[in-house]
Amino acid sequence: MYGSRGAVSLFATGGVAKASVAVAGAVLLLAGCSSSDGDGEKDKSGAKVSQQPKDKDPYWVNPDGNAAEQVASYAKDGKKDDAELIRKIAEQPTGEWLTPENAEQEARGFTEAAAKADRDALLVVYNIPHRDCGQFSGGGAADGNAYRGFIDQVAKGIGDRATTVILEPDAVLHMVDGCTPDEFHEERYDLLRGAVEKFKSLKNTKVYLDAGNAGWGKTDDITEPLKLAGVEQADGFSVNVSNFYTTADSTKYGKDLSSKVGNKPFVVDTSRNGNGPYTEGDPAENWCNPPGRALGESPTTKTDDDLVDAYVWVKRPGESDGTCKGGPKAGQWWPEYALKLAKATK
Repeated sequence: MYGSRGAVSLFATGGVAKASVAVAGAVLLLAGCSSSDGDGEKDKSGAKVSQQPKDKDPYWVNPDGNAAEQVASYAKDGKKDDAELIRKIAEQPTGEWLTPENAEQEARGFTEAAAKADRDALLVVYNIPHRDCGQFSGGGAADGNAYRGFIDQVAKGIGDRATTVILEPDAVLHMVDGCTPDEFHEERYDLLRGAVEKFKSLKNTKVYLDAGNAGWGKTDDITEPLKLAGVEQADGFSVNVSNFYTTADSTKYGKDLSSKVGNKPFVVDTSRNGNGPYTEGDPAENWCNPPGRALGESPTTKTDDDLVDAYVWVKRPGESDGTCKGGPKAGQWWPEYALKLAKATK
């Protein structure tokens, strides 16, 4: 996937920043199965993970996430300093990447847990056919009908609970940059429009169609494709998913694009952009587990910009981009990398 994603891995080809999403590892958290209290906190071996103030950040912090588990593990082992570093990640809400095998069950579990904590769920839908052009997160639904069934399951799981959906990282961008063959474009546009329509039919769901990142190319090239994919019917679009471009560059890109798609607002993934993109290594590999990166702005809806609906952590910091630079499989938790991100954060 080009410069995006949450449980994703990124890669670069032909000078285009790309991102691939790892869909494995979504936590099946059914309401009532978590030991969280009503405020969304969990006590494990003396470690507690708290929700952020709702007026600043309405999104739900998963008390059973990988980072929260790591905090508890470090605390149990007496590694207090490491535990506090990982807490920088654990106490921020991050996107939950739904797996197609359990889409309805996961969507229901995450949204019910969020509602119990009086927060909104942040879900990532990433299952478009021919996903990621066969790269680290290649795959997706077998065909159009399978994808429509998947979307129906997600919608059923969400119900009327407050939810924000990040829709199909890189799906539009890969049609623009030539990664996805032309023969699949017509169906993909139809599937994306249908997904936007389905999620917009839900009472309390917002949907943001992914629109790439500040480093991939010109906004003019993606404007019409986004319209064909239904961005004008969506609540807005997302930028910088799983990528490292600065918030300033991402906002500039988003505003330029917004002016061409009906002044739609957007959200920025700030999960790992604290030090901007990595530029010292091989450009073809700078997307994957780059060294020296840092956490970005904390998630919040208080952006002081009318066009920027929120800073969100779509990518879950500390999860690998792929088997490069000593990393595990894309999407797997990598505590050593998580510690480096936290240590580098000012």
